[in-house]
Amino acid sequence: MEYNRRKFISFLGKASIGTVVLPPFLVSCGNMSNPTEKNLKSSSEVLDKLRNLAIEGLFPSNKDDLLLANGLDYHVIVRWADKISEEDHFGFNNDFTCFIPFDEENPTDGLLWVNHEYVNPMFVSGFDSSKHENPDTHRTKEQVDKEMYNVGGSIVRIKQTDGKWKVVQNDPYNRRITAKTPIQLNWDHPIKGSSTVIGTHSNCSGGITPWKTFLTCEENYDSFFGETVYDKDDQPTHRDSSQGWEKFYNYPPEHYGWVVEVDPKTGSAQKHIAIGRYAHECCTLYELNDKRVVAYSGDDKNNEHLYKFISSKPGSLKEGTLYVADTINGKWLPLDWESQPLLKERFKDQTEVLIRAREAAKILGATELNRPEDIEIDPLTGNVFVSLTNNYGKNDFHGSILKIEETNGKYDALTFKAYSYMAGGEENGFSCPDNLAFDMAGNLWFTSDMSGSKMNKEDGPYMAFKNNSLFVIPRHGEEEGKVIRLASAPLDAELTGPWFSPDGKTLFLSVQHPGEQTKDLANPTSAWPFDEDGIPKPSVVAITGNLIEKMNKLHLLEKS
Repeated sequence: MEYNRRKFISFLGKASIGTVVLPPFLVSCGNMSNPTEKNLKSSSEVLDKLRNLAIEGLFPSNKDDLLLANGLDYHVIVRWADKISEEDHFGFNNDFTCFIPFDEENPTDGLLWVNHEYVNPMFVSGFDSSKHENPDTHRTKEQVDKEMYNVGGSIVRIKQTDGKWKVVQNDPYNRRITAKTPIQLNWDHPIKGSSTVIGTHSNCSGGITPWKTFLTCEENYDSFFGETVYDKDDQPTHRDSSQGWEKFYNYPPEHYGWVVEVDPKTGSAQKHIAIGRYAHECCTLYELNDKRVVAYSGDDKNNEHLYKFISSKPGSLKEGTLYVADTINGKWLPLDWESQPLLKERFKDQTEVLIRAREAAKILGATELNRPEDIEIDPLTGNVFVSLTNNYGKNDFHGSILKIEETNGKYDALTFKAYSYMAGGEENGFSCPDNLAFDMAGNLWFTSDMSGSKMNKEDGPYMAFKNNSLFVIPRHGEEEGKVIRLASAPLDAELTGPWFSPDGKTLFLSVQHPGEQTKDLANPTSAWPFDEDGIPKPSVVAITGNLIEKMNKLHLLEKS
C-alpha cells in the first residue's frame, strides 16, 4: 500500500503553492481554484499546519443511508418532485451540479444548475413493464410525456441562511429545461431538416464556460429515440431505443448526443455541433490567453474515445477543429473532412463527420479507451485527468485514471504524453472512478460508479467495496496520497456531480437513483431520504463541516 501511495502522488505530480494554471473563470466559480503565495507567510508554514490534519475515513458500508466521515454534515437542498415554481418541479435522477454566485463577493446566493439524466418509469410515470407480457401495447403518451418532463435540467436560485442552503421558492430564475424544450443548433447547416430541435435528455455531467453559462452533456442519447446505424455499404437502419419514446414522437436520433449550453438567467439553450456527437460524460473548458477555448470531452462507452475541440476564434464553440486522441502515440488527430482523405471516402461533408464522430474516430485510428468519463484539470500541475471507469469486456472491472500532459503545457498543443495508473481495485480501496473534482488546495475528490445490479453481490467483483462512495486523495501533509472514503451512498445509489461553493465551505453533491433496483413500489430497496411516503428520491445535498474547510486550508489561509 505504501508503494502505491508514493506511486500515486508521483503520478499526480507536484507543484509549488504559487503555481497558477487555471483561468480566472474556473477560479471564481468554485469548482477548482488555485492557492497563491499572496498573504501567505511561507509555504513551509502552511504545509506544517496541513500536517496536523487527520482524516478518519469510513469503512465500506451497505447501509441504506448517506453516511459521512467525522467532521462532515449534510442537508438536502432539493429532491425529485419538489416544487421550484408555480409551474415547475425538480426533475428525476439528478447528476451534474454547478453553482454560479450572483456576486463573487457573496458566495452564498446564486444559481444552481442540476442535470436530470434519465427516468425510472415505475417511479416517474407509473409504467411497470414487468407487469405486461407485451409492454408496448400498454404504455400511453401521457406516461411518456411525464418521463420527458423529468429529464433535462433544473435551474434554481439557492441561498445559504444560518448555515443551510435552501431553494428560493418561486424565484423568477427558477425554471426547467426538459425533453420538450425547443433548442437551437449552433451550426450553419440543418440536421435532419431542422435548425431547432425538441428537447435535451440523457444529461450526465457538464461544465461551465468563461462567460458563465452552464454546459450540460447528452450521454446515453440512444436510450430514448434509438440510433441510426450504418452498414459497410453506408446504408442506414434504425436501432430501437430501450425507453421507446420514438413510438410516440418521431424525433431523429441525430438531434441528440451533443453538448448543450444553457444561459442561467434566461434559460435559452443551444447545442454545439462542432464538439461532436457521442455519449458525452462532460465538457471541460480552458480559456487560452487569446480568449480562444479548448473543450475536453469523453465518450462514456466501452472502447470509445477522448476528444478535444480547439476554437479558432475567441469565445467560440462553433469555429474551430475537433480532435480525437491517439494516446499510444500521443497525438491529437483532426476530425476534419477537408484535410482527411479517409474521412472524405466515408462521409459527404463535415456535418456528417461530426454526427458520426465515433465512426470517424475509428477510421483515423484513435485509441479505444475504457469508458472515458469525467475530465478535470489539476490546478497544481495543469495536467488533464480522465477517469476511465471500467470495461467488463476487457476484464477491467475497477477502472483507472488517465493523465494527459500536453506538450509544453499548451492546451492547444497537438501532441501530448499519456500515463495510465490502474488505481481501481481492493488494494487501493475503491473501484470504478467516475466524477472528479479538485478543491482549492488541489486535493483530488472523486466518486465511484459501480453498477447497482452488480453491487453487494457475493459472486461479483464489487462485494468488498459495498455501496458507491465519495473519496479524496490529499495532496499535502501526513495523509498525502491516501485514498480516503468520506461518504457512502444509500442503497443502489450513485454519488455524482461534486461541485465546491466559491468559498470552499460547501460541497454540492447529487445522490442519484437510490432504490434503483426496486421491483415493487410497496417494497422499495431504499427509503432515502426518508420522507413520509417512504419512496426513495434522487436529491441534491450540501455537505459542510470543519473537515471541508480544513481540506481547503491553503485557500482559507490565503484569505485570512
